[in-house]
Amino acid sequence: MYDLIASNKRRSVFLLAGFSLFLVVVGASAGLVLGDPIVGTIFALIVSGVMAVISYWKSDTIALKVSRAIPADEVEYKRLHNLVENLCIAGGLPKPRLYVIHDEAPNAFATGRNPKHAAVAVTSGLLEKLDRVELEGVLAHELSHIKNYDILVSTLAVTLVGAVALLTDISIRMMWWNGGRVSRSNDRRNSSNPLAFIGFALLIIAPLVARMMQASISRRRETLADVSACQLTRYPPGLISALEKLQADSTVTHSASMATAHMWIEQPLSGVNDSGKLAGFHKLFNTHPPLSERIALLREI
Repeated sequence: MYDLIASNKRRSVFLLAGFSLFLVVVGASAGLVLGDPIVGTIFALIVSGVMAVISYWKSDTIALKVSRAIPADEVEYKRLHNLVENLCIAGGLPKPRLYVIHDEAPNAFATGRNPKHAAVAVTSGLLEKLDRVELEGVLAHELSHIKNYDILVSTLAVTLVGAVALLTDISIRMMWWNGGRVSRSNDRRNSSNPLAFIGFALLIIAPLVARMMQASISRRRETLADVSACQLTRYPPGLISALEKLQADSTVTHSASMATAHMWIEQPLSGVNDSGKLAGFHKLFNTHPPLSERIALLREI
């Protein structure tokens, strides 16, 4: 368990470095397409540096605002606060900031850069559809993400994936519209450069690569958080029952987005149960293991 926590911390560094390097490659590709790879690389370095700083210090705030989360009033949501306080005492954790998202889908996520600067957000649907024991299991799962330092890696991915998408979008728009600065003759010269074709192809697939990197971040962490939650509550049936309710509920989490999908306790967007011809391709972008597999694993504990 402790080795996995230490591994998550190391992966936080590798994630920052890997995404920054990927941004540089995307920037260089944009430069090739636009005719100046050096400028593109420098621009990507600046973007990656700024996004790295923002990701570390402000990604939790961004994730909460994107999800339209509001602070959970201690009187109105007394049960929520009591459960979290008891779990924090049992787990030796400082109490995180608590938020509620007005969304009918039962879901929740944790965010922040460390246990002292963390937050847990739950949907109104989760509070309405789960009983006390089931809600305790879900909250223990989210607190386990905090204790295992999963939240840092998860929140970093929110802004870094967005940086790749932003850079590629700007580059492709400038290529088509010339930004008002690149001559048509220069366009013709660039179009005959084989490296420019490679750069253009990379710009097209870059957002997909970033999404697959994002999806791979959370799959193993979800399983670890499930096991840690059962250790915290010492009652696996609570979380098992909660996951079964989530599996039976088909409501789409409207407060979720592609950038934050990996942070929720279950895959929040529609289309995750596709079993058609493209099922294998879609699984590359799944941010969570199937709930059936998670439930089966917990029943073995």
